[in-house]
Amino acid sequence: MPELPEVETTVRGLNSTVRGLTITDVWTDYNSLFHRGKDNIKNPAYFVKFKKTIVGATITGARRSAKNVLIDLSNGQTVLIHMKMTGHLLYGRYKKTRIDTKETWVVDGDVHPTSHPLHDPFNRWIHLVFSLSSGKQLAFSDLRKFAKVIFFETSNAHEHADLKKLGPEPLEKKFTYSLFAERLLMRPTGNIKQVLMDQSVIAGIGNIYSDELLWKANVHPLSIVKKIPTAQLCAMFAATRHVLEKGIDFGGDSTSDYRNIHGERGAFQHKHNVYRHTGKPCPRRGCSGAIARLKVGGRSAHFCDTHQHRY
Repeated sequence: MPELPEVETTVRGLNSTVRGLTITDVWTDYNSLFHRGKDNIKNPAYFVKFKKTIVGATITGARRSAKNVLIDLSNGQTVLIHMKMTGHLLYGRYKKTRIDTKETWVVDGDVHPTSHPLHDPFNRWIHLVFSLSSGKQLAFSDLRKFAKVIFFETSNAHEHADLKKLGPEPLEKKFTYSLFAERLLMRPTGNIKQVLMDQSVIAGIGNIYSDELLWKANVHPLSIVKKIPTAQLCAMFAATRHVLEKGIDFGGDSTSDYRNIHGERGAFQHKHNVYRHTGKPCPRRGCSGAIARLKVGGRSAHFCDTHQHRY
């Protein structure tokens, strides 16, 4: 699932490409019996309202809240996109065509098919397309069709159910060590890996970045929050900012499906110290340990079996 750095990379891409453009049409093939009667575009009746509301509005900007992309419109509405496991947005010139009796989306006018975004199989699962006044499209690729897309009044965003229970943003200036420790201690008996990933505690951290920051701070993922010494909490606080900012600097992590607005892979996966490095020697200088893996709350945790201490 895209985490804070991937969503932030997407938002920055949106602001550099689609801000100021008007939505002229919107198409989707999301249509799920399970979602009938629910407030998201997988419900055809909701999509009718969604389309009526956003077509004709201008995109005034994009922002991030935890792992959510928020696209603000000139008519006082906001589109929320939670990319879930496999979703990502693509900006380009796309058109729908029929190939071998099957309708599909292709890059319009591209004479070099091996170089365009749809050559990457992770970009081919397009289920939502916004047509824009530039003549280009904002397409949403979502292999497993888990994503959530809704709209609401911008002025009520902070009270919306998808946003109001989120914890503080870890890269904001007002996110101090004191606030960091206070939020973690909301779950005093929880293991630190799961608490870090709890979006109601701190927003935006997921599986990859929790592994990396705990490795950097020398803390075992099964450590109990209230038992972690102050020195290690301080190290975790510093590591949180460092690892998330590094993730953004490298354009996000494309270990799996994530691609940026141009359909390109991020590079943070080449900077992993621990995530998915099971069995490899620990890269910390002077450490003789190896990277181990265990299940924590149904998710994999990767850690050094030597220098990450369990408290």
